Amino acid sequence: MRLVSSESLVFEIGRVPDQTRREDALAILKLANENVALTTEVEALARKLMASGLKPLDALHLASASTAKADYFCTCDDKFLRKAKTLNGLDTKVVSPTELVMELDI
Repeated sequence: MRLVSSESLVFEIGRVPDQTRREDALAILKLANENVALTTEVEALARKLMASGLKPLDALHLASASTAKADYFCTCDDKFLRKAKTLNGLDTKVVSPTELVMELDI
């Protein structure tokens, strides 16, 4: 299993007001095997995802995962999850934590 991080994820975590939560999240990202840069490919896909109704940062996160060809993009955000599951043409399957556990049979 590989954990993928991205420039947009580091940016968003940097905005977390609680220092302990921010540091904990950044510590987890240090375990990532790969960091997806904000490239023109990621930006172009994010624009398409935004046109489908995703918020800008959500679109960047999902575009980064899809560009990296991550098998799964796991989110606890139910509204984002519902919207993302309706999108076509992604190289990443969007799942909840429960669905991820069932998919990986952990």
